[in-house]
Amino acid sequence: MASPLSRFFTGVGVKRLSQVEVAPDASNQHEFNGINEFRSIFGSEKRKFGAKFMYLTDDEEKLLETDGFMTWYDARENHPTRTEFRFYYSSNEVLSGSNTGDLVVVGRTGEDKLAVIIAPQNSTAEKQLLWLFGMEEAGNRFSVLDLTEDKKDIGYAGRYILSSLGMETEETAPDFLDDLLRLFGRRFPSTKEFSAYARSTVKGVSPVEEPDQTLMAWLEREELLFKTLEKVIVKEQLKKGFGQDGTDVEEFIKLSLSIQNRRKARAGFSFENNLEVLFSLNKVHFSHGAVTERNNKPDFIFPGSRYYHDKQYDSAMLTMLGVKTTAKDRWRQVLSEAAKIQSKHLITLEPSISRNQTEDMKANNLQLVIPRPLFGTFTQIQQQDLIDVKSFIELVNDRQNRYSATPLLF
Repeated sequence: MASPLSRFFTGVGVKRLSQVEVAPDASNQHEFNGINEFRSIFGSEKRKFGAKFMYLTDDEEKLLETDGFMTWYDARENHPTRTEFRFYYSSNEVLSGSNTGDLVVVGRTGEDKLAVIIAPQNSTAEKQLLWLFGMEEAGNRFSVLDLTEDKKDIGYAGRYILSSLGMETEETAPDFLDDLLRLFGRRFPSTKEFSAYARSTVKGVSPVEEPDQTLMAWLEREELLFKTLEKVIVKEQLKKGFGQDGTDVEEFIKLSLSIQNRRKARAGFSFENNLEVLFSLNKVHFSHGAVTERNNKPDFIFPGSRYYHDKQYDSAMLTMLGVKTTAKDRWRQVLSEAAKIQSKHLITLEPSISRNQTEDMKANNLQLVIPRPLFGTFTQIQQQDLIDVKSFIELVNDRQNRYSATPLLF
């Protein structure tokens, strides 16, 4: 089933914040400027919308979210010939903490609901929002998109970005449900077990000829099947209620947190599990989760940990790969994980990373590995510095084949 943007937004406006819109010492108007284009999706009648305000940053610890309202109205509705539309927002910490030049997206998510999403200038969050709505840049007036007729599937990258906004797609695979329940019952199996099952359901892929497309097909199928099984299990837990009287709020919060944590952990383990299988099928030698200096545990060492710790082995032939579904500022953790390897590699599923961050990675001798289907979310200039999974496999295979002085024994 396709997931177009129209499933989440009927219309959006995108612009950059001006000083008068965010600076409390400059204005107390609490209104957005450059709004006339919104008449195409809001009309001319006064409307009050419930609004969710979000401030996104590349530091996941500093995300802000709060509820409020917005009012669309004509300040001169009683004038016979003139109109002056305004877009008022209620006072909130998201706007008060924003800066001039930050990107703001105002999206209509329902008949009387809006999402107001703000991202710092030059951040990955900003670049992802621009990519999601098909824009290269935004100006000081709202560019408004009517999405009611949009039918184009947003793909993995679009679903990834929307998920970061708390907008999960509802897709499940009912055709696989009987098989899932027969194999696993109403329980979550180990991630390795589930990854193996998900891979077995994917046909028409070639792990050797097309490792990038194969990896993405495995990951997307596993996510779909997990959501299918999760929906059944969580529904039963919801029906039972929480605590003795069925309405224990703390028990409900515990369940909600466990669901979110399970999803994050499962995604990370799934990524590593499928890479491990992909490398094995491509006859790549590696160690997964081996210990290096100071008890660090890089995700993958090539051709293996015994060669990493062998003082006679040429360190130029060693390769380290960090694995992170979400890069953001977490990519720096990889830099200290294998001291003998100066130039490190990181594979991520994060689409549309900002140029600031990719340049920073490059300056720190970190080579970014991106599955080929996600290349299009990066600029042409950025793509010149990326390598795909196939190229990475060729690199490590070339290194292990070139270094013949010490046979690779496993």
